[in-house]
Amino acid sequence: MAVVAAGFPSPADDYLEAGVDLNRQLIARPLSTFLLQVSGDSMLADGIHHGDLLLVDRSLQPQPGRVVVAVLDGAFTLKRLECHGGRLRLQAAHPGYPPLELDACIAVQIWGVATHVIHPL
Repeated sequence: MAVVAAGFPSPADDYLEAGVDLNRQLIARPLSTFLLQVSGDSMLADGIHHGDLLLVDRSLQPQPGRVVVAVLDGAFTLKRLECHGGRLRLQAAHPGYPPLELDACIAVQIWGVATHVIHPL
């Protein structure tokens, strides 16, 4: 993979590759990885915007601190899985959205773990 300096220009022509295979660069497990389009603004502070493309790996174990796709009441939602006070919750990266505490009263399934986000600059 070519490296680009974000400071001063660098004569890097000798290091440019002929082609880029994004599948090879971004997808470790192709059979369990899916591409979803983000809808909404609840994850803006984490750099995930409305309309972005999200790579989600269903084979990864959800761990606190990871951004996950969850199924809540039959609908997908994108939040960060957190452990707070010894309990798991889904936390938005936007102050306008309260955390969703995960307990026996809420039917939630962690569908997959987000691995990459792709958005235009």
